[in-house]
Amino acid sequence: MPNMQSEKTKMKIQDGKVRCNNWDEVALGYTEDEAKNEAARCLHCKNAPCISGCPVNVQIPDFIGEIEKGNTDKALEIIKETNALPAVCGRVCPQEKQCEARCVRGRKGESVAIGRLERFAADHGKKEEVIPEKDNGIKIAVIGSGPSSLSCARDLCAMGYKVHIFEALHLPGGVLEYGIPEFRLPKEIVRNEIENIKKAGVIIETNAVIGKTESVDELFDAGFGAVYIGSGAGLPNFMGIEGESANGVFSANEYLTRINLMKAYREDYDTPIKKSENVCVIGGGNVAMDAARCAKRVGGKVKIIYRRSEEEMPARREEIMHAKEEGIVFELLTNPIKINIDENGNADSITCIKMSLGDADENGRRSVSPISGSEFGIKADTVIIAVGTSPNPLLKSTTPGLESDKRGRLITEDGVTTTRKGVFAGGDAVTGAATVIEAMGAGKKAAKKIDEYIKGLL
Repeated sequence: MPNMQSEKTKMKIQDGKVRCNNWDEVALGYTEDEAKNEAARCLHCKNAPCISGCPVNVQIPDFIGEIEKGNTDKALEIIKETNALPAVCGRVCPQEKQCEARCVRGRKGESVAIGRLERFAADHGKKEEVIPEKDNGIKIAVIGSGPSSLSCARDLCAMGYKVHIFEALHLPGGVLEYGIPEFRLPKEIVRNEIENIKKAGVIIETNAVIGKTESVDELFDAGFGAVYIGSGAGLPNFMGIEGESANGVFSANEYLTRINLMKAYREDYDTPIKKSENVCVIGGGNVAMDAARCAKRVGGKVKIIYRRSEEEMPARREEIMHAKEEGIVFELLTNPIKINIDENGNADSITCIKMSLGDADENGRRSVSPISGSEFGIKADTVIIAVGTSPNPLLKSTTPGLESDKRGRLITEDGVTTTRKGVFAGGDAVTGAATVIEAMGAGKKAAKKIDEYIKGLL
């Protein structure tokens, strides 16, 4: 009999007052009994709508059914048929806007906790990665080692291609490694997922900056049959206000890279990170939440400044709730107009103005306008700007025939096929900053297009 409880099975998390003093994972995951109980809530719908809500089309009712029967290994096997990074996706995917948003159980109560169940299967199931027996001898180059690239590379490898990933940094993983904090996505989880992909036959070369160490043209000269660009969107955007060049002002990218890639979360690392009394994070997305929660753990009072209301915040509801539980203060309907600097060139405070909400546009997002005479100051010796990112222009500027739009996003005819023959792209390099699972979906689509392209040349 299905479990007809209306609410999701609770998942234990660290208390907010405790976890803001450590870097351990906040959400603790399901036990086997909890997972089975939640799995029993699935109705196993015919033509399950949850599957169409997943960018990589995981066969959700099938894997949940195996968890309910206690077959965790089989559940993981089903997930990995289409998802190269289940332990990552189970933790960071916005399931509430994707698969869970379409769950039939959500019409009367809460949807099935698909993300939590995926995490359970990934954490407790076992599946050996096996190098494919077929080998067509054709080499494919993949630029970047984030989720889009990893997904594309694994699928191509399964098709029999020899896949070589080129990563600019000294560790693979892209945003999974340098962007998402340890308390949301432990680095050990990322490393394990990448090791599984390497076991499947993918080669990863680090410290390889394509566009500098080698060009795309040189990759073709070296015998690669096609190139996939999954280089992400690592160029930070700024607001263009006075004082942004002051000491103590960081892009969220730089701040999170210092925390994650330079291991500020570990006591045995002497990471160059500013110790602050008053931190202000500007922005309302997941990156802003990550930066604010990291700053809280480094030390100091932390505020998030966002020009709209909480309802308009693009961050996940769970991340907003966790930030509040950790003592982070939200300054809503507030917009910075100037960063004030002391006599030594350091950020000292922010001049802000209150905002009012207007009508919604065609996408449902409400406009905002400043309230005249409402200026006020907020103390801040550290300012972290989290207002979005753009693709790095290096590949565009060094690859003839590769075109981009005015925001630096690579132009494609179908989401993955670029304007340069034999070059494909996906993820944030094409869409701008988006989600891990959306990038993975683009990587899977690109793998199919690359296979079609190569076969068309034979």
